Order: sequence, then C-alpha cells, then structure tokens
Amino acid sequence: MLIVMKPRATAHEIDAVVDLITEIGLRAHPMPGATRTAIGITGNEGPIDGRRFENLPGVAEVIRVTKPYKLVTLDLRPDKTVVRVGGATIGGSELAIIAGPCAIESREQAFAVAKTVQKSGARFFRGGVWKPRTSPYTFQGLGDKAWQILTEIRDTFGVKIVTEAVEESHVDLIEKYGDVIQIGARNMQNFSLLKRAGRSKVPVLLKRGMAATLEEWLLAAEYIMAEGNYNVILCERGVRTFAQHTRNTLDLAAVPAIRRISHLPIIVDPSHGTGTAYMVTPLARAGIAVGADGLMIEVHNRPELALSDSAQALTPAEYAQLIEEVHAIRNVMARAGCGLNAS
Repeated sequence: MLIVMKPRATAHEIDAVVDLITEIGLRAHPMPGATRTAIGITGNEGPIDGRRFENLPGVAEVIRVTKPYKLVTLDLRPDKTVVRVGGATIGGSELAIIAGPCAIESREQAFAVAKTVQKSGARFFRGGVWKPRTSPYTFQGLGDKAWQILTEIRDTFGVKIVTEAVEESHVDLIEKYGDVIQIGARNMQNFSLLKRAGRSKVPVLLKRGMAATLEEWLLAAEYIMAEGNYNVILCERGVRTFAQHTRNTLDLAAVPAIRRISHLPIIVDPSHGTGTAYMVTPLARAGIAVGADGLMIEVHNRPELALSDSAQALTPAEYAQLIEEVHAIRNVMARAGCGLNAS
C-alpha cells in the first residue's frame, strides 16, 4: 500500500502518518519527491484497510499496490533516485564510471590501474577483495590484505571504493573501509546477505543474477530497501543464454524496461556481459545510448597476467578510448534532451 501526501503536507503531518503505521505493527518507508512525499508500507501479511489513513491531515490518496514489489516502483517515487556517495553521484546528470581490476592482486598492480582510473575522471574504483569463483582452485582474492591497498588508493587518488561482499561479515568491513557494497550475480538471491546490506547506511550495487528475470531482480532490490536502505543501484551484467560467442548475453533491453517500472538508477557492466575485451567498448557505447546511468569496466595494467577475468580486461589505452567515446555519446544525448536527470 502507498500513501501519497499532498504537495504542501507538513513534516508534522508526514510524521503522524508514519507513527500510525508503526503503531499498528507495520513499517513505514517515506520517500520525499520533488513535489510530494509518498509513504510505502511493508510488513503486512494480508490486505491493509486503507480507510484508516484517508482522512488523516495531509493525505492526498491511498493506493493499493498489486505488484509483488512496493518500494522500487515509480508508483512510490516518480522522481528518479540519485545515489550520492560523498561528492559523487549515480543516477544524475553525471555519467558514473566504476572502473578497476577484477581483483586486487598486488599493490603495484592496483596503484597502476587506480592512476589510470583517476586520470580518466572516473569517481569510483572497483577491486575485488574476495572473489567467488566457479572453481575452488582459482584465485580467490587477497582477502583482508587487500583492504590496506584499497585504503591507500582511496587516500591517494580520492576515488570511492566499490567492492563485493560475499558473506554477511564482509559488509562490516566495507562499512569501515569502503564506499559501495557490491552484491554479485551469484548472491542476488542470498536473502540474508541482502537483508544485512539493507541494514547498512552504505549504498548497494546489486548485480542481476545469471538467469534472473526483471521481477526477481527488482524483488532482490526490494529486500534491501525493505530493511531501510534506499540507496540501491541496479547493474545489468548479462544473463546466461544459448549464445556461445560471448560469456553472457548483455540484456540492454533491461535498461529501458527498468526505466518504465522503477526509480532506481541502472548501470551496465559490458565486461562481464561479454567476457571478451574487444566487445567491451562497443557494448559500453550501446549501454549509454539506451540510457544507462553509468558503466562498470574492468581494467588491468597487464591483462595477460591478470589472475582473474583476463580475457575481458581492457588495457589502460583501450579504457581511455572507451571513456572518450561514451562521454561523447552522453553529451549528444544531453543536447538532444533525452531525459537525463540533474544531479
């Protein structure tokens, strides 16, 4: 159920509605917008009698939600969410670039890539501390040793750190040392991990599962938001299909499809979406052309020596060319008035 407040509803009137929702044993999720506040209700196991809210001061209307998700929808928040990470944003007019190696392998490697990322103007550095790999015999990441390197990179280059949490305890460390919690494709339906990320105040980047429908993906985001963390970024990273010419099939149609349903920002990962370096730049260009808010790109100073995902990592020169091209596309779209938000 959604309670839509009047445009001139006061903070006191909004608080009164929230208090009543809490008193009847449910959870309120107020979402301020540009012109009015909507309040989502979760925690109910059956229908709610909305009439108890209709005559409260400041209430414009009560809407019964028939969709399986409540908090991710445009019904609750018609204004697009802009996730702010310090001075950087994802979902606004700024094109968000999250770039770096698949995994932190050494200080020398990580610093070489971080220098390239900073030079490109990107605001986010990604690097795996823990790596959930298909084979137990492949490189699993440096673990805690990587945190010292990432902390130095943040302090030296001024970039925000994005890294993946593989289990609940990892969220504690990301809250302490990182800036964005990444939930990987394999953990998209790890519901205990989603709930733990939802109790965090750190933004969450949620990757689409390898065979997840849009509804399943959005419901995973709903798990996070239902716990109170509304700073969720969706990431399309390709799904598993019959195709053999790519590692995954990058579903660019997901971007406009999500736009019609949800207020959450969405980025595209053409590195995992293709698995092949020569395809990354063309698919990155296409991702921006269909309206993605940003990109996640794997970069390595020597891809041939990378301990994970070497085939899809770009060299610094290839990455620099990609950044130039996607910014040009973004600028054309902005001049054409393609509905890009102001940050």
